[in-house]
Amino acid sequence: MAPASRTKAEQVDPETARALGGALRGVRRAAGYRAVQDVARTPGCPAAQQTIYAYERGGLVPSLRQFLELVEFYALRTEDADDAARYQGIAAVHAALASPAYGLPDALRLIRRLQPPPPPGRRPRRN
Repeated sequence: MAPASRTKAEQVDPETARALGGALRGVRRAAGYRAVQDVARTPGCPAAQQTIYAYERGGLVPSLRQFLELVEFYALRTEDADDAARYQGIAAVHAALASPAYGLPDALRLIRRLQPPPPPGRRPRRN
């Protein structure tokens, strides 16, 4: 049997790409990094300066793994990060998962469609 071919990932619309980039920018700034070059010079930064620029401007959309790595770096591994950076991180991850870029809304819709109806018969009890 031949292996299934992979389909090319769908293009993310520019508005979604810019929104995801803005979410990353917000976490970066909340973590105390005014400029991308400051982040790129920090030991352990998970992406190169040009890559971060491209993400934040919406020119590239990071994989979900890359998005999460950047948020984690900004909000948890940065010395100056405080609760504001963590809250920005939560908001950024929520925005990413809710966006069409990573397919979670489609997956949740499929799960709802796959669930069988409840078995007929017993009615729920009232207290």
